[in-house]
Amino acid sequence: MSDTLTTHLSPRELSVGSALPELRKEAITKLQLVKYAGASGDYNLIHTDDETARRVGLDGVIAHGMLSMAFLGEYLCWLTGPTSIRRLTVRFAEMVRPGDVLTCRARVKALEQDAGGQRMTLELWAEDQRAQQVTFGEAEVVTS
Repeated sequence: MSDTLTTHLSPRELSVGSALPELRKEAITKLQLVKYAGASGDYNLIHTDDETARRVGLDGVIAHGMLSMAFLGEYLCWLTGPTSIRRLTVRFAEMVRPGDVLTCRARVKALEQDAGGQRMTLELWAEDQRAQQVTFGEAEVVTS
């Protein structure tokens, strides 16, 4: 993931409405959820124990919402580099389960040139293999 948007697509070629390259993640696994629980400190058992998840009315464990947000953050870093990100806001729309394959996508919402370079507002989302948006939001990035 060393290539970024600024190295393989010139910001000058972008316009409002431009779709950006997508990033597809591998299928979510239960092991990944256990590791994320440890990394994030979120040990709620609905993310790691099927029996507990069923007891509260779920079909089984669900992924942490913040995991899909982390994927969108990774996507932004891949697109523009980590120092370009100025703001990221998201909302969680649907539950993500083990086996789901998420694809991160973005579209240019606004462009503005300023002294620091090209400022872009991006509409971004993660969708599952059924093309259902599970997490969506907005980011502001600056590229030189």
